[in-house]
Amino acid sequence: MAKIALMVGTVYGAAEYVAEQALPLLASFDHEVSFYNDAKLDNVLAFDADIWLVITSTTGDGDIPDNLFPFYLELQNRFPLLTGKRFAVVALGDSSYDTFCGAGEQFRSLLLELQGTELAPMLRIDAGETLEPETLALPWLEQCFSAV
Repeated sequence: MAKIALMVGTVYGAAEYVAEQALPLLASFDHEVSFYNDAKLDNVLAFDADIWLVITSTTGDGDIPDNLFPFYLELQNRFPLLTGKRFAVVALGDSSYDTFCGAGEQFRSLLLELQGTELAPMLRIDAGETLEPETLALPWLEQCFSAV
């Protein structure tokens, strides 16, 4: 069993829907999950998760959604080292843009900079190819989190 902090960045609800679908899957592996739709760094740190899971869409020109951007800035500014913590990122985007999955890329880079260890390579889901991102995300999450 692991403690998982699940942070979501969403604009139109797709990333939030994927995260909501992930909750029962993660619980089925006896993981304790704390869901953050409007994450605050102090709350996430207080939960003391073993694994940070970020599920985020990309908006604008590779930008992090408004509900997750303040959390990203808190991480950047306060720079809490995540040594010994693992993380995973599910990024939703559209490959017709130059900044495909830019929000996920930014989070992945920052979490690596904070000395987190990537649990699995970032999952990039292309809205141009997949209308239901959960069909790709859930099997990936099952593979990543079933053995944790």
